[in-house]
Amino acid sequence: MLRFLIALPVVFIASTVDAGKPNVVFFLVDDLGWADVACFGSEFHETPNIDALADSGMRFTQAYAACPVCSPTRASILTGRHPVRVDITDWIPGRRIDDKKNPRFQHIDDRDNLALGETTLAEYLKQHGSYQTFFLGKWHLGDEGHWPTDQGFDVNIGGCKNGSPPGGYYAPWTNPNLKAKEKDEYLTARLTDEAVSLIETADRDRPYLLYFSYYNVHTPIQPDKRTIDHFTTIAAKRFATPTPTILEHDAVSRGRQDNPEYASMVRAVDISVGRVLEAIEQSGQAENTIVFFFSDNGGLCTLPPGRRSGGGPTCNLPLRSGKGWLYEGGIREPMIVRAPGVTRPGSLCTAPVISTDFFPTILDLAGLPLAPNLHADGISLLPHLRGDESASRTLYWHYPHYHGSDWKPGAAIRDGDWKLIEFYETDQAELYNLADDPGELREVSETHTGIRDQLRSKLRKWQDEMKAKMPIEIAASR
Repeated sequence: MLRFLIALPVVFIASTVDAGKPNVVFFLVDDLGWADVACFGSEFHETPNIDALADSGMRFTQAYAACPVCSPTRASILTGRHPVRVDITDWIPGRRIDDKKNPRFQHIDDRDNLALGETTLAEYLKQHGSYQTFFLGKWHLGDEGHWPTDQGFDVNIGGCKNGSPPGGYYAPWTNPNLKAKEKDEYLTARLTDEAVSLIETADRDRPYLLYFSYYNVHTPIQPDKRTIDHFTTIAAKRFATPTPTILEHDAVSRGRQDNPEYASMVRAVDISVGRVLEAIEQSGQAENTIVFFFSDNGGLCTLPPGRRSGGGPTCNLPLRSGKGWLYEGGIREPMIVRAPGVTRPGSLCTAPVISTDFFPTILDLAGLPLAPNLHADGISLLPHLRGDESASRTLYWHYPHYHGSDWKPGAAIRDGDWKLIEFYETDQAELYNLADDPGELREVSETHTGIRDQLRSKLRKWQDEMKAKMPIEIAASR
């Protein structure tokens, strides 16, 4: 099994990135939980290549997705704008309300595509930096006419309207932008072949953006045949008791990482990352290539008890809950950045950052002018990458939709170490101090009423300024 160890020197040359516009490789994994990789705490999943990437760059321990589901976060990365601002606040096309469950609120309509009028990172890099732009994998930001090639990418391999892989992970697929070459080929391996080919054949006189957006580890959970036996054997030896569960409001969360099929899908991503990084090394451009690693939302951990008795396929502990929820397990992501000449190998950043920050950060690293009128909700993380964590900011989440994880409409705000979550269905607000309680186990709104009220007011002011669409009661419309 391939294990790629990144062979970069410990001492970087300060002018490495400045010598010319750098290549940018962005790994975006679908539904990967904060604790799903070993360097972020997993003791069951095996991710040697991702761990090696972290050892060669900077690991961010408090990095957030702008939404607990995929499409909004994906839009925020590509535009530097909050999901509310681009009017994509739910996965596309979203989940309609189930009248049988007696919902309090109407369905909120948002966009089913990323507007062509938005300027994407790919478009900006092409216009201002002469970048070649390559997209591979999951798009989920609109149907034909709103595909990657309509949004600034020169190449689109596998990107379409779907959120899960059309036809599954094994060929033959039904993906309109990726035809199978071999019987039963695994989607992630095939996309990796394509990524390696793009690196090998790219024009060496121009920089490139390679945006590798995995379908893994999104459902359906279909194991990688290369490693499933390995993880099945380990699970049988290690776990003598049934998977524990955790009650989450009316839902159930998985309480342990012990799913061999899911572990093999995580490992497939890791093998892919290793192959891509090896191709960059072989091309002789490793020291002029900036690498980002991120996930679009938390791991699928929490589900209604009727869907799966044991919760979702992964566990995000020590963080609470997962995909679809505004607890930390739903929005805090594993994030790694390697920028040769800027990031110190093996370094750590504990400052809160969010997915809207990638756009301005990439511009800054590429020596291109920032465009705050475009990336209106993101800031450049260049000072953080250089070791400065002094910046302070307030982060906001607005998720006024019902989700299949049993989440009901709500919103959240983080200000310093304080985090408040509003639950509109019950008119309740929960308050946590993340410095003392990162697992959000001790709700303190009744003992810190002043902070609770201040944060609720600040959140509502932001929603008003952003013209956020608020839930409307079904009874009020009758």
